[in-house]
Amino acid sequence: MKRTFLIAFSAALVLSGAASAGSLLLTPDQYPPAQLLPPPPADGSPEAKAEMDELHHLQDTRTAKQFAAAMWDYKDEDITAFVGVIGPKFDLAKLPKTAALFAEVKAEEKAAGKLAKDYFQRNRPWVIDPSLKSCAKSDAPKSSYPSGHATLAYSMTFILSALVPEKSEALSARAKQYSENRLVCGMHYRRDIVAGQILGTDVAIDLMRNATFQQEFDAAKAELIAAKITK
Repeated sequence: MKRTFLIAFSAALVLSGAASAGSLLLTPDQYPPAQLLPPPPADGSPEAKAEMDELHHLQDTRTAKQFAAAMWDYKDEDITAFVGVIGPKFDLAKLPKTAALFAEVKAEEKAAGKLAKDYFQRNRPWVIDPSLKSCAKSDAPKSSYPSGHATLAYSMTFILSALVPEKSEALSARAKQYSENRLVCGMHYRRDIVAGQILGTDVAIDLMRNATFQQEFDAAKAELIAAKITK
């Protein structure tokens, strides 16, 4: 089993482009999908049907403004999704150490997410019900569980809240909004979002325990203090 994860992890490095930037800090045995996440409900099960009903309800009740916001978040899959919470001084072009830190976080959570998606192979909602008016139908059809956007949101929010603790409550609210916009988009089910929260948080915790990452974190913290973004 472990060898299978190592092979998949190597493939994830290549596909994510992380291998060219250097080795990742975490290893697949730190977040094995079968041990970390419960399996999603089978297609056609009562649980899956209830999740589909929620998506149809959201589709029927969402406003044009809500759908536009969900579409915006669909396209914005990185730390910039949280700039509005931190404020205009959070300009990554002027914060190279912080930008590098979150590039690392993104590479790590993406590799972890790919392992889980490949393991569970859950169909996207629009595969099961093509009548759903989703933000897009170009994503890999068997990549619904866990939500990559939710994994990103909760991994980055965990780290960013540690860097700027005075914004932690607003960051948590933004992570929830960002993740649930995947439901508004019709791209994921509720359990996909929950699984992304579990996985993203786990990746962030493991990163914070890593000595190399902690050095990068400390450098980013000093940079943010110098920029008067936090204390």
